[in-house]
Amino acid sequence: MFLEVINAKYLNDFKIFLEFNDGVSKTVDLKNELNGEIFNSLKNKNYFKKFIIKYNTIEWENGADFAPEFLYQIGK
Repeated sequence: MFLEVINAKYLNDFKIFLEFNDGVSKTVDLKNELNGEIFNSLKNKNYFKKFIIKYNTIEWENGADFAPEFLYQIGK
């Protein structure tokens, strides 16, 4: 099965609640994952919470995203 994020909701700080197409729901905390130049904008919480679901994962206006498999792995 190709893993996809089908729903996402901002919770607080750098936490997002995610629902995947396999029926599993997880909360990811991306605070320690915002490494690299493309993620610098996401360190601003107001910018961070403005993600959309695009191409089976969450993505921000600047093109930053995380693979759904990575989100699934780090989620709790």
